[in-house]
Amino acid sequence: LALKSLGSEGLFLFSSLDTNNDLYLSPEEFKPIAEKLTGVGPISEYEEEETPDPSGETLSIVAKFQPLVMETMTKSKDGFLGISHVALSGLRNWTAPAAPMSMMLARQFKAFLPPKNKLDLGDPWWIIPSELNIFTGYLSNNRFYPPPPKGKEIIIHRLLSMFHPRPFVKTRFAPQGAVACIQAISAFYYTIAFRIHAEFQLNEPPDFPFWFSPGQFTGHIILSKDSSHVREFKLFVPNSRSLNVDMEWLYGASESSNMEVDIGYLPQMELESTGPSIPSVIHDENGNVIDSRDPSGEPIQFVFEEITWQQEIPWEEAAQKLEVAMYPFKKVSYLPFTQAFERAKAEKKLVHSILLWGALDDHKPLSASLPMPGSGRTLRETVLESSPILALLNESFISSWSLVKELEELQSNRENEFYSKLAELHLEKYNFPVEMIICLPNGTVIHHINANYFLDITSMKPEDVESSIFSFSTNFEDPSTATYLQFLKEGLQRAKPYLQT
Repeated sequence: LALKSLGSEGLFLFSSLDTNNDLYLSPEEFKPIAEKLTGVGPISEYEEEETPDPSGETLSIVAKFQPLVMETMTKSKDGFLGISHVALSGLRNWTAPAAPMSMMLARQFKAFLPPKNKLDLGDPWWIIPSELNIFTGYLSNNRFYPPPPKGKEIIIHRLLSMFHPRPFVKTRFAPQGAVACIQAISAFYYTIAFRIHAEFQLNEPPDFPFWFSPGQFTGHIILSKDSSHVREFKLFVPNSRSLNVDMEWLYGASESSNMEVDIGYLPQMELESTGPSIPSVIHDENGNVIDSRDPSGEPIQFVFEEITWQQEIPWEEAAQKLEVAMYPFKKVSYLPFTQAFERAKAEKKLVHSILLWGALDDHKPLSASLPMPGSGRTLRETVLESSPILALLNESFISSWSLVKELEELQSNRENEFYSKLAELHLEKYNFPVEMIICLPNGTVIHHINANYFLDITSMKPEDVESSIFSFSTNFEDPSTATYLQFLKEGLQRAKPYLQT
């Protein structure tokens, strides 16, 4: 009946608003359309949760943004053939931050303060807990407007809204949320390192959804232990790898419609405080309010005491702690491609390498973003996190993961013939979307398996598996763990003649 009344595209829009799927729109569900039509957004309840202190300090934050380099998208190689201009309109039109500058209250950043049981350096806690895992699946793609943020989500939502008006602080795929740890401690201040997984919806009706998912947001904040003063704040999307954004867009009016996926490079997306937070109202020694400008009209200059840190850890160590909190499989170190082979040679170990189209350790990597077999997401949330696999990898292998694009560049770079040959040997064995490879320190591949095939055989009953290459062990209830363990052990067995010489 709904389809008959609305048509497929009308029903698509209706269901994107009908969050509880009861085929009725409540005033709360209809609110995004009301705000769009009237141009008026009422003050939401969540913005009134805490009455701001008028005499509290304010922090000025600037947004810096360079748009996605369209040529880095794989679809650009064929000139975006078959992709309607409308589908990419939200992406092409996003050329500047929604709010280049914003004034915020220092007290709003108390969401970054540690809980009382997390006061040790590098001990992570969740600012926004992840509510998804391999068993819960993922959230709907068919949405345009973010749900109202609550609690500690509010400051994250407000910060990300400086880039684009439709940030989703809870991503569709695990791992969701925001995690933090203390990087440094003084008598009155903390330096807090943080990592946030969030994404943006770039399109609005009548267009279909277009999801823009940076690999991660990371950064730090230096704030007083009572959150009355913020000395420094910075948030950014890392840009050191050749691809750092995943994009997905729907091509039809239903959840099951075809979805296009791509990856690309975002040169700059960052927020930074212009200086420490300053009082919005200034009092003299008698408690009287005084002008914020001196007699000549110049703003009063504030002098801030230097912070003496009593304990601190390097940024790299704090970032690693946050990464492992988001991705337990990272309890095994994954080295850059060429470093892995150098370490393997020095330690006389094999290289356990994972080759993907999209990243393994950024939020919702592209090769893992679709509900399809061969998903890097499935690998990292199951076998790569299991204790027996972690133990064997740490004991007998040097691990690495690489993007296909990076190895293609390494192969074509003839400055170092050995590295070029390593990349070539890997790429010869690669099949979309993910290939797991075991090789000698000289790059010789001695065993490999495609993730699609691996997940296919581990989803079958043991008696249905014809191949004797991968046998199931009775020691583990999980067939995928047993099969991956077998894969690693067979690699070790095949390598024995080479490692003994």
